Amino acid sequence: MNDIVAEIRKIPPVTRFLIVSSLSVSLPVMMNVVSAYKVIYTHKLVFEQLQVWRLYSSFFLGSGGITYIFVRVLLLAVRMGSQLESTDGPYFKKSADLAWQLFASCVAIIITSIPVQPYIFFRPLLLCLAYVSSALAPVGAQTSIMGLVTLPVTYTPYIMLGFELLNAGPQGVARMLPGAVVGHLWWWGVWGGAVGGAGGVLQEWSIAPRWLRDWFDEGDAPRPGARGAAGTTGANSGGGVHVVPPRRPLNAPAAAPAASTSGYQWGSGQKLGSGS
Repeated sequence: MNDIVAEIRKIPPVTRFLIVSSLSVSLPVMMNVVSAYKVIYTHKLVFEQLQVWRLYSSFFLGSGGITYIFVRVLLLAVRMGSQLESTDGPYFKKSADLAWQLFASCVAIIITSIPVQPYIFFRPLLLCLAYVSSALAPVGAQTSIMGLVTLPVTYTPYIMLGFELLNAGPQGVARMLPGAVVGHLWWWGVWGGAVGGAGGVLQEWSIAPRWLRDWFDEGDAPRPGARGAAGTTGANSGGGVHVVPPRRPLNAPAAAPAASTSGYQWGSGQKLGSGS
């Protein structure tokens, strides 16, 4: 048990929060301990009957049984979240800023989703994280789908939308699309659309308040601007969709070892977006 706790503590804090939240909301529903109706979002119940917990639970309710547990959470949320908080990631030692910006993104997802009236925001949240993490990936990084097709990693959000179209049709894409919209606003507003640039118009407000930085024990940490290059950690670990580094020309001199890229894995043979 101590070994399990130790391994969990190795996961970056915001990523750990995403995993624990998703499992704590989804597992009781999957085991029929709690009715899904008690955790989904409806405007009337939240704002008229003040059932405010639905604002939280609707972002972390997934479906699909054990497939969801091992594919959607452990391979999607972990990969994307830990990539942002990894040693070479853009939010390394800035988890408080990531938490603050993620909270603002969740609020924006609720607002931009009003036209499609969703009950669950889990898939838009994943798409938002995918958009930001792929936009912050190293230049030239590529995504391999089932080892068959290789595309630039920046195409990852569109691949997710394509799988959603095949799985749930146009209505599923419409419910998921706010995540891409908010992800783009996050990327443009905070990072200015370019890693290492001057930052976006929201950069000043993207820094977490002092109380939140103290809670993450980052109160005295320097608050640098955008990093010059956002890297990722990890390597391929099987089938599914993964990121591979760009190839070096044959006549190019050998470069110093660099951080390898990490990819998005949905498991071998699993359809992306089949959960939630």
